[in-house]
Amino acid sequence: MARAAAVTSPTPRPAPLGDRSEAVLSRLQLLVTRKLDGLLQGDYAGLLPGPGSEAGESREYRPGDDVRRMDWPVTARTTTPHVRRTVADRELETWLALDLSASLDFGTGQWLKREVVVAAAAAITHLTVRGGNRIGAVIGTGGGVSAPARRWRGRPPPPGPGVLTRLPARSGRKEAQGLLRAVAGTAIQPGRGDLGALIEMLNRPPRRRGVAVVVSDFLAPAEQWARPMRKLRVRHDVLAIEVVDPRELELPDVGVLPVVDPESGELHEVQTADPRLRQRYADAATAQRATIAAALRGAGAAHLRLRTDRDWLLDMVRFVAAQRHARTRGTTR
Repeated sequence: MARAAAVTSPTPRPAPLGDRSEAVLSRLQLLVTRKLDGLLQGDYAGLLPGPGSEAGESREYRPGDDVRRMDWPVTARTTTPHVRRTVADRELETWLALDLSASLDFGTGQWLKREVVVAAAAAITHLTVRGGNRIGAVIGTGGGVSAPARRWRGRPPPPGPGVLTRLPARSGRKEAQGLLRAVAGTAIQPGRGDLGALIEMLNRPPRRRGVAVVVSDFLAPAEQWARPMRKLRVRHDVLAIEVVDPRELELPDVGVLPVVDPESGELHEVQTADPRLRQRYADAATAQRATIAAALRGAGAAHLRLRTDRDWLLDMVRFVAAQRHARTRGTTR
């Protein structure tokens, strides 16, 4: 289905993340089902089953226990051999792949699609950046030309068409806020993006096991990004956040509607008064979204759809709650 955006005048938009959002997100926790690589203390279980380094409780000695972990003070007090348990070190590393290609600079609901992308990035950041957990991002503005990694503390990536920018993973809320400022300050450039190349930046070089979040409208052909997504799922928990505008699902009956492809600049006039055209458009959109959902399901990624005409925060809360409910019933998403 062609990517088309109605020619409209820009209007002021509210801030994508306010006090209400932060208060709600602070009470949520993103489900992570895979064990993680990690050295620092964080919120999630480590990958290695070894004893770790943090001291824990003591228990009675059993044959086969490592005598180097004998707890001699407790042994002396109880006259029974005890060993000291240790707690495994933990940390979560989260990577965001944010698609800010030209097709995201569009919206007919409460938000622009790019504003929903920024809001989703902020939500994932608030859900994961706790303790020693780290978060980084790769940002695509189209074209597939790579930009060298650079420090992003409070500075947006350099402008220019066809830029793929990597923001190194860092821990701490101050660093996370700098990452979000860099994301929000990224200028959308004209031209077609390469979602597959953007996702591939999370595969090369291989990163710590953790969470990978891909935020896009996924309007690129599925064969372009499905294989990198499957490869990403081998090592990480993958969450795909699909950003949708209602005009991408159906056309209103408003007579002749001028539309423009934001990536190619092609301008078309569509006669929306024709009910057969509107029906064909809706059928094509339904088939396209079904293809996207099937590709994400085939890749093993959790799938969250956010719309520009709905409360993205409520959808996020429902998704996390459903994920937690499925987990408690012994299933994973």
